[in-house]
Amino acid sequence: METARFEEPAFIVKKKGLKKAGASGLRADSMLACYSCAGGYTYLYEPLWWIGMITMIAGEIANFAAYAFAPAILVTPLGALSIIISAALAHAILQEKLHSFGILGCALCVVGSTTIVLHAPQEREIESVKEVWDLATEPAFLLYAAIVITAVVVIIIRATPHYGQTHVMVYISICSLMGSLSVMSVKALGIALKLTFSGMNQLLYPQTWALTLVVLTCVITQINYLNKALDTFNAAVVSPIYYVMFTSFTILASVIMFKDGDGQKASQIVTEICGFVAILSRDFSSS
Repeated sequence: METARFEEPAFIVKKKGLKKAGASGLRADSMLACYSCAGGYTYLYEPLWWIGMITMIAGEIANFAAYAFAPAILVTPLGALSIIISAALAHAILQEKLHSFGILGCALCVVGSTTIVLHAPQEREIESVKEVWDLATEPAFLLYAAIVITAVVVIIIRATPHYGQTHVMVYISICSLMGSLSVMSVKALGIALKLTFSGMNQLLYPQTWALTLVVLTCVITQINYLNKALDTFNAAVVSPIYYVMFTSFTILASVIMFKDGDGQKASQIVTEICGFVAILSRDFSSS
């Protein structure tokens, strides 16, 4: 079951804070951001940005709980529902254009989300964090993680300095790729905490703390480059593209690591794909 999501509307509040900070200092995407906290990170002194960040954290905490009880293939696509609110707030607060296709897009979002909920796979029963660790260290997922990390490093070193401020896909690619790893680690850590609260202490295992370190690394990287994307480009453009890429990579990672599609009939998988395509159509129609 999906919990309430606040992080998409938080994009708008953070964007407003970034705009205010940009009026008095360097932007988040400034090349000097690497060297001066008082320069490229002046948004850290903007209360409005912190309101957006706290709201985003509240949404992620709710997501954290959701991932512990439901498969990522169900939880992640339902985030599209929050984009409806995000698009409306972008129009009202940021005066960013929302054309008539947005109404059709919202309808597609509801239809697609409902379809996914009705045909989503059952959550896999996991008895310990060691079992999760075994899934994460299987060759298929290790290969996926290696490809993602390599791609992120190459983009940061080669593409960001030259194309970061002119091509929206640069920052969003980093966010989306790292986001898929952060969701897998968050889900694994959430399962460990769920088992701990149920009486089976998982905090004694080093794997739990290793997952915590992975979560922190991935989330910090993700948030940093999401800030750059929001500060540089229109939130109405960033939000749907980020959602599509983030969701696609997350579902792929979940299928590889947790094997979400195992045991499902072909008709169920096709229906889920149709629901996901409907949601993606919504995002592109309103972007």
